[in-house]
Amino acid sequence: MTRTTDQTKMYAPERSQSDADLGFATRAIHFGYDPVGFSNAVQPPVFLTSTYGFESVAANEAAAALGGKLYAREYNPTTEILEKRLANLEGAEAGLVVASGMAAFGTLILSLLSQGDELIVHKTLYANTLAMVEQAVPRFGIKVVAVDLSEPNNLDGAITDRTRLVFFETPVNPLSRILDIAEIAERAHARGVKIAVDSTFASPALQRPLEHGADIVIHSLTKYINGHGDALGGAVLGDAKTLHTLHETGLRYITGAALSPMSAFMILRGLKTLTIRMERHSATALTVAQALEVHPAVAWASYPFLDSHPDQAIARKQMSKGSGMLAFGLHAGFEGARRMMDRLNLITRAVSLGDADSLIYHPASLTRARKSIRKDAHLADGVGEDLMRLSVGLEDAEDLIVDLRQALDVLR
Repeated sequence: MTRTTDQTKMYAPERSQSDADLGFATRAIHFGYDPVGFSNAVQPPVFLTSTYGFESVAANEAAAALGGKLYAREYNPTTEILEKRLANLEGAEAGLVVASGMAAFGTLILSLLSQGDELIVHKTLYANTLAMVEQAVPRFGIKVVAVDLSEPNNLDGAITDRTRLVFFETPVNPLSRILDIAEIAERAHARGVKIAVDSTFASPALQRPLEHGADIVIHSLTKYINGHGDALGGAVLGDAKTLHTLHETGLRYITGAALSPMSAFMILRGLKTLTIRMERHSATALTVAQALEVHPAVAWASYPFLDSHPDQAIARKQMSKGSGMLAFGLHAGFEGARRMMDRLNLITRAVSLGDADSLIYHPASLTRARKSIRKDAHLADGVGEDLMRLSVGLEDAEDLIVDLRQALDVLR
């Protein structure tokens, strides 16, 4: 005698209100999971299994023919909850979660582009994404064209009959510049080209690129969506047809970069507080940016909601708040940045972002260090040797400002 477990309630909870009537913060906590299906456990279970049994050979064959739920690389109930919840929050038809943000980008590019295709990217990208499009992607016969998308009309002359995708970040890492999603999408779509946006710096709590015309959104879940610096993850979100391709080709047999169910559980936990965390990150970052902007040792500060930011109007059009990321440069340049960082007591010197802890790093120092093992390592376009990237955490703003001022005062 065989027994099956009906898991449909897990993904289609019965509520007195429709999900469309629920607010963002409520859906970030509840969407896609009904405790009734799992002994009324408030938190989703973690399914630690590498494979799934089947009732008969015929049942297995039928499942395989439909894409199947046979093996943990291809399917896990915990990760599926996360996929459905993230897709809902972004306004996407479907989602795919993978092992890291770079796995998300790799799955996207290697699934959708082939030899002879062209990929257009913004001239400034996250360091590892930049390395991938400069070194790895061209090895597969895919041409990468870097364009300054801060002027969307630059896209007109860059798109060819071979262009398959336009990819960019906004806010841009590490400059905190803002690109106009709607303008870029309009120009790309006029030529039949899709756009993909890395929205990691904003999270869906502050910005939803699909609402502004994007076709695909990617995230490093490691950052704000998880929010606690204790799990890696990535996500790709968009239309059902594209996401089916990414799952059935990219995840299944190209990258195999499956997200662990424990990481999915931890990211789901972090997601529950995303709304209030992003409000706090944003409020504190604006206060810190305003303090940095007037310090005599600081040459410039870049934060999307500063009055001095060149893209403030675009930021306010497509973001509800400015997020916790900012960049600033010092009159003392490279050496001054190093001296200043070493004097910090509260803010942690680290390369990640989006944690409860405030984190700071100096891209130029890291790039110089990498040259010893990678001779072609270089800073992204627009990133100077004076640039510092600060991920403002959840500490009290005044404590952060005191720490920054005492570190900066040595440079006066």
